[in-house]
Amino acid sequence: MSSLVEAVVPSRLGSGFRWLLASSWISNLGDGIAIAAGPLLVASQTHDPFVVALAALLQWLPPMLFGLYAGALSDRLDRRAIVVTVDLLRAVVLVLLGFTVITGTVSVAVVLLGLFLLGTAEVFADNTSQTLLPMIVARDDLALANSRLQTGFITVNQLAGPPIGAALFAAGMSTPFLTQAVLVAAGALLVSRVVLPEHGRATETPTRIREDIAEGFRWVWHHAAVRTLVLTIFTFNITFGAAWSVLVLYATVHLGMGAVGFGLLTTVSAVGGLAGTLSYTWITARVSLGNIMRIGLVIETFTHLFLALTTVPWVALVIFFVFGAHAFIWGTTSITVRQRAVPTDLQGRVGAVNGVGVFGGLVIGSGIGGVIARQWGVTAPFWFAFVGSAVFVVLIWRQLTHIAHADEEPVGTSPSSLP
Repeated sequence: MSSLVEAVVPSRLGSGFRWLLASSWISNLGDGIAIAAGPLLVASQTHDPFVVALAALLQWLPPMLFGLYAGALSDRLDRRAIVVTVDLLRAVVLVLLGFTVITGTVSVAVVLLGLFLLGTAEVFADNTSQTLLPMIVARDDLALANSRLQTGFITVNQLAGPPIGAALFAAGMSTPFLTQAVLVAAGALLVSRVVLPEHGRATETPTRIREDIAEGFRWVWHHAAVRTLVLTIFTFNITFGAAWSVLVLYATVHLGMGAVGFGLLTTVSAVGGLAGTLSYTWITARVSLGNIMRIGLVIETFTHLFLALTTVPWVALVIFFVFGAHAFIWGTTSITVRQRAVPTDLQGRVGAVNGVGVFGGLVIGSGIGGVIARQWGVTAPFWFAFVGSAVFVVLIWRQLTHIAHADEEPVGTSPSSLP
């Protein structure tokens, strides 16, 4: 057993990383349950494509509203305390949402409010959590540590969580939300055991929040690799968000797969992600990061086309497997490049700028997807996603070479000294 633990979590990564990994896996199991249970709860209250898309938008809107503020706070305050506090607040909201279901007082408005509050809490928890790893793991071990976090994320969040969430929802509509509350609270307890080095803004050099945020934007703008990543993820998430905002209707109505089948789509995507993550070291030894990005964006573009064309569930499952491999290879690359390149005292703000790109695209895309689906049908957003992605791939193709040279720029470089 000890040799297995050493293989999965090498001792050189430290006890702090083991606590962080355990917290991440526990919390992600709860979030994975919500991946299926949240949309199913919305769909149980309405079949209006616009309202279903609005639910996705309200989960993706908080990073746009609060992401930059959350990033600035994580560079100022005790990062561990932020994560613990926010996760406990998430648990409270989940218990209250479950209570409305039990008492029969749940409604579309209550669900939408609950999703917005949970999304707001996750902004602060997720942004700050990403700053912890570079503080407790050596720079050369970041790729390994991220792959372990990603493997756990795929296994429990994407693979195990959604079918469990769908099954719990079928057994009792309140059950998945109460279960998630327990798991999120347990994750808060585990992360409280992580010991961090001294950090935070010195009180003798006070600055305004907006000045801190502006510093993060300047750093991103002057760093070619990180800037390219942010612009790419922003644009591609517009197309992704348009299609995925109506995914629950696509799976249950267009493909006729039902609630469990909807969870199965996410599960198959996670299996592909696991395959991609496990082969990540082998791939990066043979393919440049720039070409990995190019191949991934081509895969994502044609994913939308093939999903728009098919009405066969097993074909959709194959497509989701391939897409899952691409998504997690891209995610591991993006996170590692950013963590290696960004100074510790800017991790929160640069992560927040990236988050605005991620969720800004999703918010815009989900709004577009809801309107398009209501007007032209549930597959129309996938056609929009295919055309939009294809155009952007052509425009961004040459710029992706910046990513391959990310490590050539000094990690501690300040914005003022960058070209």
